[in-house]
Amino acid sequence: MGALDYLSNFCTVTTTRKKRKAMQTVEIKVKMDCDGCERRVKKAVTSMKGVKTVEVNRKQSRVTVSGYVEPNKVLKRVKSTGKRAEFWPYIPQHLVYYPYVAGVYDKRAPAGFVRNVVQAFPATTAPEDNLVSIFSDDNVNACSIM
Repeated sequence: MGALDYLSNFCTVTTTRKKRKAMQTVEIKVKMDCDGCERRVKKAVTSMKGVKTVEVNRKQSRVTVSGYVEPNKVLKRVKSTGKRAEFWPYIPQHLVYYPYVAGVYDKRAPAGFVRNVVQAFPATTAPEDNLVSIFSDDNVNACSIM
């Protein structure tokens, strides 16, 4: 069997496959003033290989690209149109513990969004918080304690 396995290695055809990029969504902030700006950005991104959908929201200055693309290449293509562009720096306001802290709140952000920065989580090590949670309606064992 050893000789047959050795000879079969010479007879098989091996193909090299490229690893396919993962499907992902890229959000970019682009300042667009008119329909022409919007059309130029959309046309530039749509012509890229691997792009499935392009959504342009001029009111929020936001371009959302979905497909088998690399985020840096999409950003570079948008910048090649002459527009100032950066990755979308905002997250929904309800996901942040302290939305009005300096560095998070941004007046230029769209409604309902704040800057995406790392924040400290609220500390709940105070003994008063533990006592209050014992007798709350959210605690399923509260009835057994009472």
